[in-house]
Formats: sequence, C-alpha cells, structure tokens
Amino acid sequence: MSGSASKDAAFVHEKGLTKRPGSALSTDSSPDSAGVVGVQIARESQNEIKYRTCSWQKTAMLLFAEYICLAMVSFPWSFSVLGMVPGVIVTVAVAATCLYTSLILGRFCMKHPEMRDICDIGAYLFGGSQLAYNVTSIMFILNNVFIQALHVLTGAKYLNTVSNSAECSIVYGVITAVACFLVSLPRTLNQMSGLGAFSAITMGIAVLLTMIFSGVQSHPFGYIPGVEPLVTAIPVAGTTFVSGMSAFLNITYTLVGQAAIPSFIAEMENPKDFPKALWAVTIAEIVIYTICGAVVYHFVGVRSPNQYVAAPAFGSLTHTFKIIAFSFALPTIVYLGSLYSSVSARFIFFRIFRESRHRHSNTWLGWTVWVGIVALTWVLGFIIAEIIPFFSDMLSLMSSLFDGWFGFIFWAMAYLTMYPGKSKWDGPLRSAETLLNYFFILLGAYITVAGTYVGF
Repeated sequence: MSGSASKDAAFVHEKGLTKRPGSALSTDSSPDSAGVVGVQIARESQNEIKYRTCSWQKTAMLLFAEYICLAMVSFPWSFSVLGMVPGVIVTVAVAATCLYTSLILGRFCMKHPEMRDICDIGAYLFGGSQLAYNVTSIMFILNNVFIQALHVLTGAKYLNTVSNSAECSIVYGVITAVACFLVSLPRTLNQMSGLGAFSAITMGIAVLLTMIFSGVQSHPFGYIPGVEPLVTAIPVAGTTFVSGMSAFLNITYTLVGQAAIPSFIAEMENPKDFPKALWAVTIAEIVIYTICGAVVYHFVGVRSPNQYVAAPAFGSLTHTFKIIAFSFALPTIVYLGSLYSSVSARFIFFRIFRESRHRHSNTWLGWTVWVGIVALTWVLGFIIAEIIPFFSDMLSLMSSLFDGWFGFIFWAMAYLTMYPGKSKWDGPLRSAETLLNYFFILLGAYITVAGTYVGF
C-alpha cells in the first residue's frame, strides 16, 4: 500500500468512516445507533476513565453553564443599540433558530454516534475530506480559545474592579488563567457537571442583582447631570450598520453554542435524551436573556452620542453595586472558560493517543500530556486576551469568525445529508424545511462576511 493510501486508511479507521467506490468518504451509519452506543459503553466498562457516563440531567447542567453565562449581561447594550422592540424580536428569533439547528445537530449525532466532536462532523459534511477535518479542527480550537480569552479578560476586569486599580491587568489576567487552568484538569465532562450547575445558579443571581441594582440606584454609572437616560422602542437616529451589526452579533454569539454540543452528546449514556436537556435550557435562556436585556436597558437607558449601558452591564452600576453583582459572576468566569479548555484538550488528547491505554487509564504519560495540553490552551487564551482587551469587540469578532459556520451552515448541511436527493422535497412541509435550511446557509455566510467586516 502506498504512503497516501496508508494515511487515507488510517484516517478512515480513526473516524469510523467507510469509502464508497469512486466517491467521497461517508459514515457507515447503522440503523441501530443505540446498539453502537451500547458497544461503546461496554468497551469502556473495564477502563479506569469512562467517558459515556453523563445522564441528560448532567448534560443539561453543562448546557446551562454554557448558556447562562457572562455574555448574557451584554444584552442590555445590544438592546440600547437596536431599541427595545427589535432587541426582543432578535433575541427570540435567534434563540428559536438555534433551538431548531441544535435539534438537527442532536438528530445527526444520534444517527452517527461514532462521531465524537464537531471536527468529525465537519469531515463528514465535506465528503470525508482530510482538509475539511483539519480546517474544522483549527476553527474549533480557535473558537474555544477565544472564549477562554474572553474569560481571562473578564476575570482581570473583575479583579481590577474589586481592587479599584487598573494598573495590574496583566497580573490579574495571569491569576485568572491559573485559576481556570486548575478547574480544567478533570478528564471527563461528568466530573465537571456539578460545577456547571453551581456556575449557572450563581450567574443567575448575578443577573438578578444587576437588574435590581439598575432600578434601585439613583443614576447609572457615569451619569451627567441634566443628561437623562433615553429608552427607545426602535434604534435611535444615526445608528450605523456597524453598531447595529455588532449588537446583533453580541446576541448571536451568546445563543450560538453548538460547537461544543457534539462533544457533550459523545459523553451521554443515552444520546436520545439530548432534546430534554436542550428544551429546558432554551426556554430558560429566552426568558432570562429577554428580561435581562429589557429591564436593565429600561432603567439605565442611553444618552446620545455615548451610552450609559456598558458591556458587560455590570459597568452601568455604581461602584458598590457593581462589586456585589460582579462577584456572583466569578464562578462562571472561572468555570465556563475551563469547560471549553477541557473540550479542546479532550479533542487533542484523543487524537494523540487514539486507541492507546493512556487515553482511558491513569498513567503518568497520559496525565502529563493532558495537563500540558490544558496549560497550552490557557497560555494561548491569555495572549489573545492581551491582544484584544475589549469585551464587546471580542464578542463581535468571535461571533463573526465562527458562529456563521458552527451556528448555522454546518447544521443546515447536516440536515441536507439526512435527506439526500429527492427525499428533501418529499411533500410541502419537507420542502419548506429544506428551503429554510438553504436560508440558514445564506444567513451563516452573511454573518461570516458582514460580521468579519464589522469586527475588524
């Protein structure tokens, strides 16, 4: 066998793919996906480290930690740019879209349980291409590292706020990165789910306090006597495309979290239960995001040409209120970045060891490599945080670079692969759904192009 043929065979074996004669690679999808999952669980039964151990409740905790997150306190800023009515409409519309695409994602993962992450899916969607796998891998790692950078940036900002000093930002960033690194060390998502529940609860308290304090304080932070806050139903006159698109991307980034979901499903005992976790989280996020954006914007408002509303919204509170509310967000600052580090490290770790015993045993080599990978992700996150030291700018840039693909294009393509040929036009409802998914591909492309223009 030639060198290229050997590499191709190794790639096919690693991804669980088979090759159609004269065509692209495709997954050998057994109709009994539950049987495949059962085999995977049985193979792990004698291992020291078991991965398929998450119940749907624990998966819901991971999703709650992912979505009830720090970025939600940027919604008041988005509402201040878009206006109250468009802000609510965009939030509900994007949430409904992400719910639908995530359900498609879940169906796809249940049909192909041998795929462990979004990189395996990316290879499949583009015909099993090694190039597609590598490009998706780079995008996946960068997406996660950018999220880690966001949490390093915010952790440093929190410590600056508490200490009332902006002179030690680099030191505070290092402290945050080290704390997150330690929380990232568990090898399975099951071990991290309990912390996820705690993170979501404390973040919920932080948002609640932000809404209460924004109404209780006499004036927002930075108030200019005689220049009263303004609340509008529609965008204020002079709102530019760039600012409006940035506000849209802030909302989109918070609601698009599909990149990590295949990794969550890959560690579920019963992937068919995934929709239960997804529906619970989606209902909660629509309610919380909309109320947070509307209430804080209502009390804080904007002043032209600058804004009283800050991103994150803690910056709109007076100093004492800011410290109290911001402090309850600290577990999320540490945990959520750690979750994404863990997902990235797991992807790299599995590719290094493949079927080796180090992958599922407590060996010195296995743990050394794992710790080294986790540390590397936080070093990269810290560097990016120092390069882009602005919260809203980082959110917009992340959204434009990755969300078009991981939030819309990938899952529309996954839908089209599940209904090949004429089957996608089988009846009016199926045809309408097919047209909707073609629209999602165009929407994802628009977000990527227009969003990147705005981000830069």
